[in-house]
Amino acid sequence: MNLKPIGYVSNRVGRRRYNGWRGVVSEIIIDTEYAEALEGLEGFSHIYVLFYLHEIEGPFRKKIHPTGNPEYPLVGAFSTRTPNRPNPIGLTLCKLISRKGNVLRVKGLDAYDGSPIIDVKPYSHPRVDDVRVPDWVLRLRREMSNVRAR
Repeated sequence: MNLKPIGYVSNRVGRRRYNGWRGVVSEIIIDTEYAEALEGLEGFSHIYVLFYLHEIEGPFRKKIHPTGNPEYPLVGAFSTRTPNRPNPIGLTLCKLISRKGNVLRVKGLDAYDGSPIIDVKPYSHPRVDDVRVPDWVLRLRREMSNVRAR
């Protein structure tokens, strides 16, 4: 399998634990050879961004406590959004603010500055009404909301 980056992320988020991604505004700089492939993307409000988790180190752990907090249950890594994965690929649905040439301005992309971009796809799916998540996810969302409200 060969993947070729098509661009990179530019933002002020360096390598550190960071939980305020919703408000982060980033630029995705797409290589100029792919600029023409972005035409029409500005008609969408949100896009999926696939990126390489280039800053992740250490062995893959099959079971973890979400966010590293032992107050949450020990679960399989694939049931979390941990960046520590066998194939370090990130996927984020983020708001597309604007497109100017080969530069996409987005909000909510949880990628570090310099992360290689693998692909960009428009979000065009209808809302899913029957989503189910475990109780610990609801608890984590509430706690994150309380942190942002402070």
